[in-house]
Amino acid sequence: QRLILVFSNLQSAVVFPNKISTEQQSLMLVKRLLAVAVSCITYLRGIFPESAYGTRYMDDVCVKILREDKNCPGSTQLVKWYEGLQDMLQLCFLFTLKMQVYTHPEDPQTITECYHFKFKYTHNGPLLDFSSKRNDSTITCADTKKASILLIRKIYVLMQNLSPLPDDVCLTMKLFYYDEVTPSDYQPPGFKEGECEGVIFEGEPMYLNVGEVPTPFHMLKVKVTTEKQRMENVDKSIIKSRETSVPLQMIRVDKDEEENQNM
Repeated sequence: QRLILVFSNLQSAVVFPNKISTEQQSLMLVKRLLAVAVSCITYLRGIFPESAYGTRYMDDVCVKILREDKNCPGSTQLVKWYEGLQDMLQLCFLFTLKMQVYTHPEDPQTITECYHFKFKYTHNGPLLDFSSKRNDSTITCADTKKASILLIRKIYVLMQNLSPLPDDVCLTMKLFYYDEVTPSDYQPPGFKEGECEGVIFEGEPMYLNVGEVPTPFHMLKVKVTTEKQRMENVDKSIIKSRETSVPLQMIRVDKDEEENQNM
């Protein structure tokens, strides 16, 4: 199913099914929730023009949904990238998606903002409980719906309060996979093999844990890295953050041991 169908036909009744009893139902929800999150981020950060978005509702939350726009090649490219993402999600290969923003076309390794989406797959339910107050690991449809709405609300609040990005930024996507299950010769549609090299963050980075959404079969986590100075208008109680003490921080874009354990 093409991303354009996910984006343009998104409805709350489809996003939140009455039950999530199969892996396929869970997968469809994760795909569509990811589409909403990517749309919200690119819209509120001003990466694509207004014409590249439609308006939908997720319960009482109004969201902008990215669509193919012949006058905006960037939005069309992002739609094609998402086809590759869906393929990796379907095969349970995708570990991390990193959507990186940079300001100099000739230097994509120096980034100014980064959005991390992490995925986990299990047939026995997520290893992490939805709430620390729960005594079991049973994830209900209500839990997933509540977490999804909260995640989108947090993304909206954060994006609306961050200082604007510079003009004419560039956007790229990098995918990382689970080594133990992904064939060595596999490449998702629309992507090519790359090097797991570090990037330089332009300015002083601040790391934000935005939230997570569990289902009985998947776990989606969202994190943001942005320049500290863009956080001046953000209420620090909204999202937990941790600052780096290094002014010019080298950030590994491959999966390190800590990330792998915490997924």
